[in-house]
Amino acid sequence: MITQEIKIDLFADYFQFYIQDEKVDGSLSEDWNQQTLDRLLALGPGIITVGTVRNMTVPVTIKLFDKEPDMLSELGTIGQINECDLETSSDTLVVAGCTDYLPDAMRIKVNTGIYRARIYYGNLDEISEDGLEGEDFYEIHLWPTNEEKELQIIKSRKTGA
Repeated sequence: MITQEIKIDLFADYFQFYIQDEKVDGSLSEDWNQQTLDRLLALGPGIITVGTVRNMTVPVTIKLFDKEPDMLSELGTIGQINECDLETSSDTLVVAGCTDYLPDAMRIKVNTGIYRARIYYGNLDEISEDGLEGEDFYEIHLWPTNEEKELQIIKSRKTGA
């Protein structure tokens, strides 16, 4: 069951935004390479950096669940789906654009522990020629889990799989 839903517009400066444990200090700016660019995702302890197709403000929806939710049923507009872990040692997640001032960024109260994140990337091919306007959207589903799992690329925009 869904326990919380947050809709926010984030400035995806440098084509990215973060979801991270409030206690984590640092960034993954050095971790971007061809592999992370292709999957639109960089990972580190307590931090997920979601890549975007626009260097502009993008719509983001975050849904917290009490257990693993079903996969979205309407996948026609979804170009990429990644699933990964996010471990929290605090009771707060921070959601921010790449260049946002973290003390002012949105906070989400959670329990400590391991969360699984399923990230849906939608309408990735519906952006203007100059890359400034678009219909792209990003939806993240988070739920608590007791087991750590590897990164899973459920659907890749590069292969169509």
